[in-house]
Amino acid sequence: MTDLPKNRSVALAVFQAVLRDSRPLDEQADALSQALESRDRAFVRMLVATTLRRLGQIDLVINQCLDKPMPAKLATVRDVLRLGAAQLLFLETPVHAVVDTSVELVKRGRFAPYAGLTNAVLRRISRDGSRISDSVDAPRFNTPKWLWQDWSKTWGEETARQIGLAHLSEAPLDITLRPDQDQAVWATRLEATILPFGTLRRVMGGNVADLPGFDEGQWWIQDAAASLPARLLGDVRNKTIIDLCAAPGGKTMQLASAGATITAVDRSARRLRRVASNLERLGLSATLVDADATQWKPDTLVDGVLLDAPCSATGTIRRHPDVARHKRPDDVRNLVATQTELLRAAVDMVRPGGLVVYCTCSLQKAEGEELVASALSAGLPVEGVPVTAEETGGLSALITPEGWLRTMPVHNSENGGMDGFFAARLRKLEA
Repeated sequence: MTDLPKNRSVALAVFQAVLRDSRPLDEQADALSQALESRDRAFVRMLVATTLRRLGQIDLVINQCLDKPMPAKLATVRDVLRLGAAQLLFLETPVHAVVDTSVELVKRGRFAPYAGLTNAVLRRISRDGSRISDSVDAPRFNTPKWLWQDWSKTWGEETARQIGLAHLSEAPLDITLRPDQDQAVWATRLEATILPFGTLRRVMGGNVADLPGFDEGQWWIQDAAASLPARLLGDVRNKTIIDLCAAPGGKTMQLASAGATITAVDRSARRLRRVASNLERLGLSATLVDADATQWKPDTLVDGVLLDAPCSATGTIRRHPDVARHKRPDDVRNLVATQTELLRAAVDMVRPGGLVVYCTCSLQKAEGEELVASALSAGLPVEGVPVTAEETGGLSALITPEGWLRTMPVHNSENGGMDGFFAARLRKLEA
């Protein structure tokens, strides 16, 4: 039997866990590829992510290279073909390597009788696949139909196409520095550029933990868009702030490093351990609370609350392509009820005159603009405090007519885009 590189079998296991069991890509890639070398772990993540990003095109190519439809019982064979097609069409892997390893994957399971089919289909894809793949509108074809329809209706078809196009490429690595660090110095050390609002963006690859300054706690990973909501609380030095739904902790670290007294609340003890680990690495402190934010209350009212509400996460698809394959319209409808309850709870935690920043990493207006507008019209005792261009690094395109923050993958495109985020700043009214 041919020696099968372990990274291919791990990639198949990760892909199936993500697509069939709805497990998060990064979690599965980390868990299942621990025994691999760093380079192989990176390959597994890239291969599975590329297959998820291009799944619409890949399935079209496979279907047109089959003599007859593949029955559902051969789902594993189709998954092997999907991974093989991704390598042939988008990763420029040599044909012989793709065919040999894919056939070996099939041979080693109960699908051995289909090794010949696997060989034939992949060789056909190597000849004709690019022509088939290039014949379709890739942004639309790789976007789930319900998302395409929602984004086209909400933002316009051309913007929807640009969002879909952004999702076809891997996102760059964004870094937030501690406030006491020199941006220019670290931009040089990390081979990064400085974005208008201070985030460092690194296009080069590499293991994050091996980069300069990581072990010393000089910075943390945080998408440029995700760094903006915490800034809307203004100068937080010596103020009491609650970070609701805090994990994985980027905003907690922002606020703590800016001098706030932080209470970070999350209902997942496992995710809070990650927050604790990050805080320890940076030498920062916060009070961590494992609780349901709709039920927990602080002992005294605080100066501000940052609520990064659980959401569909459709604004993070370029970083997490599995999101597009996991979420459904019902998820958004169900989440809106939870988000509304959390927003009410956040307002109850803040003193009169204090601030609440509500945000979600979603491109769905139902979880952002529409939810806040509905809460205001229902009599939530707050008023909007408009975002200023100064707070967005001069990017006025990120500010909605209502004065809220709205980022999309098409924004800051000259620097590589950004995640989709919504944030509204609200001031609690005097009783």
